[in-house]
Amino acid sequence: MTSQQEINKSNLETIKYRLAYTEKQRKCTNIWLGEILKELESVPEALEWQPSVKKMAELIETDGVVRMYVTQMLEESHGKTRFDQESKLNKITSIDQLLNAVNYIITRAPIFVYDPQDPDVTGAYTFPMSSLFTEMMATDAGESAFRNAAFNDALTGVLQAWCDYLDSDSSTSVLNEGKNGWLSPEGQKYTDLQNFVTDPSKPHLGFTSYNDFFHREIKPELRPVAAPEDTKVIVSPNDGSVYQIVNNIQQSTDFWAKGQTYSLINILNNDREFVEYFDGGDMVQTFLSGNDYHRFHSPIDGTVVKAEVVQGLTFSQRSSEREPGAGTESLGYDAAVNTRGLLYIQSDDKTIGTVCVIPIGITEISSVRYGDHIKEGYRVKKGEEVGYFSYGGSTLCLLFAPGAVKNFVVQPDSRVKGEQTGSVVRVNAQIATANGS
Repeated sequence: MTSQQEINKSNLETIKYRLAYTEKQRKCTNIWLGEILKELESVPEALEWQPSVKKMAELIETDGVVRMYVTQMLEESHGKTRFDQESKLNKITSIDQLLNAVNYIITRAPIFVYDPQDPDVTGAYTFPMSSLFTEMMATDAGESAFRNAAFNDALTGVLQAWCDYLDSDSSTSVLNEGKNGWLSPEGQKYTDLQNFVTDPSKPHLGFTSYNDFFHREIKPELRPVAAPEDTKVIVSPNDGSVYQIVNNIQQSTDFWAKGQTYSLINILNNDREFVEYFDGGDMVQTFLSGNDYHRFHSPIDGTVVKAEVVQGLTFSQRSSEREPGAGTESLGYDAAVNTRGLLYIQSDDKTIGTVCVIPIGITEISSVRYGDHIKEGYRVKKGEEVGYFSYGGSTLCLLFAPGAVKNFVVQPDSRVKGEQTGSVVRVNAQIATANGS
C-alpha cells in the first residue's frame, strides 16, 4: 500500500469513527437518561429550576401553540420516529419531566466515560442535550417545536445559561484525573491532549473552565501554515472533514430540500451587497466533530471588512434527515438557519477578492466567538487564529466569489453506502488554489 493510500484509509476510518451513531451508543444514551430520570425522581418536588428554565416553563404554560408542539413531541417520540425505528430511549412523559432533565443538564459539565471492554461507551455521554433531544427532533411535532421562534428563543436562553456555567471555574470539577475525569490517562488519550497546549504547573493543566478545555489551543508546530508567502494558496480555516463542495451558488434556493442546495440570501442574512457579490460563487463546507480542534483561522492574508454573529435555530434539522445523532445530513440546511458567524475578509490578492468564513453551531451550545482583535479594518495574516466555538459540534463554510478559485485540493463526501468519505482537513493546510497561479 502506498503512503497516500494509507493516508486515505486512515482518513476514512477517522471519519467513520467520528460520525457513527451505533446501536451500542444508543443503548448508552438510554442508560444515561434512565439514570437521570431515576435521580430526578428522588429529588424533592421543590427542585429549583434555573431562571432560564423557568422562562421556558412559563412560555410553554402561556403559549398554547408551543405547549401543543412540545406535548405532541413527547408523545410522538414514544413511538416510531423518522429514523424508521422504534424509539428506544427511556420515556420522558411530561413537560415537567423534560424541564427537570434540561435543568439537570445545564447545571453540570459533561463527564468523561471510559469502558475498556466496550470502546463504543467511551465518550458516549459527552453531548447530553443532543442525547436528550435526538429522537424528539425526529418527530413531526418536534420539527415544528424547534423551528418555533418563541421556543427557540427560550432554548437559546437555556443554552446561554449553560455556556455561562461552562465558562466558570465551577465547571473545572470534571477536569480531574479520576475515573470520569477528562484529565485521566484515558481521557487525555481520547482527546489527544498531548497535541494541545497545557501547563502542568497549574491546576487542571492550566484550563480555567470546561469551555477553556473544549476549545483548547493546539500546538502551533502541528498546524504549520501552507506556503505562507504564496497568496494563491488558500488554507483550511479549521480541522474537520469535507462535507460538500458546491459551485455556482444561487441567491435563493430550496435549502430545506433533500438535494442540500445553498441559499445565499438565507446564509448571508439577506445582506444584499454580499448576496450579489457571491452570486454564482463556490463554497466548501466541512464538519467538526466534538473532539476536533475547535478554533478557526484565517484562510488568507487580508483585511477584515465585517464580522457579525447571526442568531438562528439550535436543534432544528430538515424534514428528510434520516440519521440520528450527529445530524450530518442536515449540514447544508444548518448553514441557512442555525446560529452562525459571518466573517468577511478582503484578500490582498485581487483575484481572490472577498472571502466569507462562516462558522456554524449545530449541537449543544456551539456559540461562535471572535477574538477581541477581529474588528473592521484589522489586518489578518493567513493562518492567524480569528475565533473559536464553545462546547458542541460545529460546521464551517468557506465562501468565494465567482472566478476566485482555480481548484479545491480536497474531496467532498460521496456517501458510499451511507458512510462519510470526504477528505480530512487540518487547519492551515492547503484547501484550495486561487486563479492566476
